[in-house]
Amino acid sequence: MVAQQARALGDRPAIVDGSTTLTFADLAERVDEAAGALIGGGIQKGDRVAIWAPNIWEWIVCALAIHSVGAVMVPINTRYKGIEAVYLLENSGAKVLFTVTGFLDVDYVALLRGTDVELPELVQIIVLRGDAPEGTLSYREFLASASEVSPTAAKERAASVDPDDVADVLFTSGTTGKPKGAMCTHSQNLRVFDQWSSIVGLREGDRYLVVLPFFHSFGYKAGWFSALMRGATVFPEPVFDVDVVLRRVQADAITMLPGPPALYQSLLLHADRAQFDISSLRLAVTGGAAIPVELIHRMKDDLGFETVITAYGLTESCGVVTMCRLDDDAETIATTSGRAIPDVEVRIIDSEGNPVPANEPGEIVVRGYNVMKGYLDAAEETRKTIDPDGWLHTGDIGTMDERGYIKITDRLKDMFIVGGFNAYPAEIENTLLQMPGVGEVAVIGVPDERLGEVGMAFVVPAPGQSLASGAVIAWSRDNMANFKVPRRVEVLDALPRNATGKVVKFELRERARA
Repeated sequence: MVAQQARALGDRPAIVDGSTTLTFADLAERVDEAAGALIGGGIQKGDRVAIWAPNIWEWIVCALAIHSVGAVMVPINTRYKGIEAVYLLENSGAKVLFTVTGFLDVDYVALLRGTDVELPELVQIIVLRGDAPEGTLSYREFLASASEVSPTAAKERAASVDPDDVADVLFTSGTTGKPKGAMCTHSQNLRVFDQWSSIVGLREGDRYLVVLPFFHSFGYKAGWFSALMRGATVFPEPVFDVDVVLRRVQADAITMLPGPPALYQSLLLHADRAQFDISSLRLAVTGGAAIPVELIHRMKDDLGFETVITAYGLTESCGVVTMCRLDDDAETIATTSGRAIPDVEVRIIDSEGNPVPANEPGEIVVRGYNVMKGYLDAAEETRKTIDPDGWLHTGDIGTMDERGYIKITDRLKDMFIVGGFNAYPAEIENTLLQMPGVGEVAVIGVPDERLGEVGMAFVVPAPGQSLASGAVIAWSRDNMANFKVPRRVEVLDALPRNATGKVVKFELRERARA
């Protein structure tokens, strides 16, 4: 794809990141250079290479270089703390890590080393931006190793990569609370996001502000990957700030701006919005939370978007299952997550696996070219998720109308969404149980005006211990990504349980509403 776009689009801008502009030809050269350095560093086909960095141009170059040498890219959430990143690095067996020091005053190398966990598979840490601590390489030093390999090595390796080779492993979580790596191939990414970008109407010459993080499939696959595939220009933005977004839309004539509903609500609520020229905006894609019909109307009328589309997907489906279409009305766009993308099957089934009638709730299952190859080194978990007939069981509850449009009504996995980020109670609970003095814990999602949902933890002190809500929140801020941190904590003498000993979260939700 990179070489093809370099030939077709040459000196047109591919990425604009501050003072750095890379044309499509420049991008191809940078990718070849980084690929040569990976080969020089001993990276073989199938090796895993991780990226733990914000939205910067080097992220894109390194990801494409990883793909082109036949290695497997493993993105890491920039909000993760050291212990969370270590788990992903350990379980993926990553041999190389690309990271930064000094982003938002965070030193990711220091976070990693602060865990005191040995990672024998990790042979090299490369610092893309910031000072390179002892035992790491700066990006410039890394690139210098490309001179040690044949000038044609990168192209020869790229030619050996098969479309059905694994391209990336994106870690997700489920009811076990242990993150699992969903494996997707090159051909899946290309086919799914060719469909996605076609349905959205992304086109050559569009100017795409990517605020959504690159470590997420929305910022990566539906973000810069789709933009480059269509010949659009990528404008990476490392941190969402309403003022910065408005200034960049005006200064860079941005046409494409996807994001969670909260992003558009923030723009609409901005007191000085009228002072900015945002008339260039054309395309918006959203999802991941309930959307008022009025918001769709205001996005078109007040923000000037020609097209607003909602969609639904999950990491295990390469990021996309269903999408609304350009000619759907505002009611459909706001209240549904669209219909299946072309050549993908979606059903709603009951607990016995039988399809349910239209508009009746059941589990959403999907089958097609978008379904992951499986979870990395987790055959049993894969069998639980993808049945023998190839249906991916999403764990989401929804309905499907007579037109094939789905509505998400609940989640089997108890996941809640914090400002567009998926938060998994079991994962948060497992972390909280590591806090001294905590005996038992249960986490639920509760409504929040700004973020949509936030976590609430119910904790039971260990025998002979006492706990304060503020102390639990403070410990959480130090030991987990901020979107996972419970905003409310209630200390209980005991958790409500049913006859089999299972925590009755329904009662906890009732208690939270009281």
